Amino acid sequence: MAFMALAIFLVTLVLVVWRPRGLPVGWSALLGALLALAAGVVRLHDVWTVWNIVWDATLTFVGILVVSSVLDASGFFEWAALTLAHRAGGRGRLAFVLILALGFMVSAFFSNDGAALILTPIVLEKMKRLRFSTRQMIPFLLAGGFIADSTSLPLIISNLVNIISADYYHLGFLRYALRMLVPDLISFGASLGVTYLYFRREIPLSYDVEVLPAPSSAIRDRTMFRFSWWMLGFMMVGYVTSEIAHVPVSAVEGAIAIAFLIAGWRTRTADPRRVLREAPWSIVVFSVGMYLVVYGLERAHLTDWLTRLVQMTSHANLFWGVMAMGVLSACLSCVMNNLPSVMLGLLAIQHTGLPVSDQVALALANVVGCDLGPKMTPIGSLATLLWLHVLESRGVRITVSAFMRSGLAFTWPTLLTVLASMYGWLWLVRHLS
Repeated sequence: MAFMALAIFLVTLVLVVWRPRGLPVGWSALLGALLALAAGVVRLHDVWTVWNIVWDATLTFVGILVVSSVLDASGFFEWAALTLAHRAGGRGRLAFVLILALGFMVSAFFSNDGAALILTPIVLEKMKRLRFSTRQMIPFLLAGGFIADSTSLPLIISNLVNIISADYYHLGFLRYALRMLVPDLISFGASLGVTYLYFRREIPLSYDVEVLPAPSSAIRDRTMFRFSWWMLGFMMVGYVTSEIAHVPVSAVEGAIAIAFLIAGWRTRTADPRRVLREAPWSIVVFSVGMYLVVYGLERAHLTDWLTRLVQMTSHANLFWGVMAMGVLSACLSCVMNNLPSVMLGLLAIQHTGLPVSDQVALALANVVGCDLGPKMTPIGSLATLLWLHVLESRGVRITVSAFMRSGLAFTWPTLLTVLASMYGWLWLVRHLS
């Protein structure tokens, strides 16, 4: 049984990363889940168990990307990028900082996938208009891609990893944000510092701001633009009240997504049929299928070694447990993708027998590792694979060696800084509450 569970997991992982003949990741995970069921690694009732764990996370994630798609079609993100480029006044290094700050904000409110996949084409187009060389573009692209993941910690909605973990330990929007906002700000500062130091010689000192169009030219409909700001405000209120009223976050996100689809249709800024057709529905199948495959590892007791490792480090000292959990999940994420890694981590933590408060601290360390770790290799997350494809389709090719050199240089100082600061912040929150 153990051999079969491991073999199915490895085959599924290879299919997800390799994607032979463009096979959607959802179908790869579904195939793995069907194999696990056929082999008896998991049982039919486990499907319901897994669905109860992942349904809110996956539907919330789909809703976030639907909202992002409508905003992108209406010119909202392009307006934001042009506004910051003009505010920088032609100073290249200031533009670098401001664009990364925009990535930080988009990642927080529209997920790391939204920041990487929506902002990247916009920033790339503007750099081409400014006639930046490929060498001058690379700092903005690589640093922006890293920021999208490293600052996707603060809110439940910022990363699918966050939603799954928060749901697993029943952390509402406010409880989660209270614990992760400060570590995320520290992550942004550390990420900005390491990327700036790494690329300081390649960042252009100046550019001709007059070449860029006015920010107002990006707005396709002013009524839709004003509506967007109101709805984003309502969205945040909805997130906060969802915890108080015990309403699933996916219900809030779904209502906001429907409102944006209707507004996009009425103002003719976005075609709802196209948005829904292109929405990442396969992520629902992927989440259920992949979790079933990972659940098979747990049923075959193949996660026991991870549980023992977490117990050993955490019983000695919770600080070292947090550090070890974050580093371990980062390493797992960069070689096997971050979604299977976060699931493995959660299953291992659950069986440690530690107090719930300690388990929550370890689960949040698991989140940090799975959010930051993927950028060490191109296969670390689905967002990274899609991001590299977007760049290549637009004529910018980043080699695996260049990606990994920068990813390793960015990740380790940021990861260790965030984990240590998060432990201190959680200690403070626990003693003040």
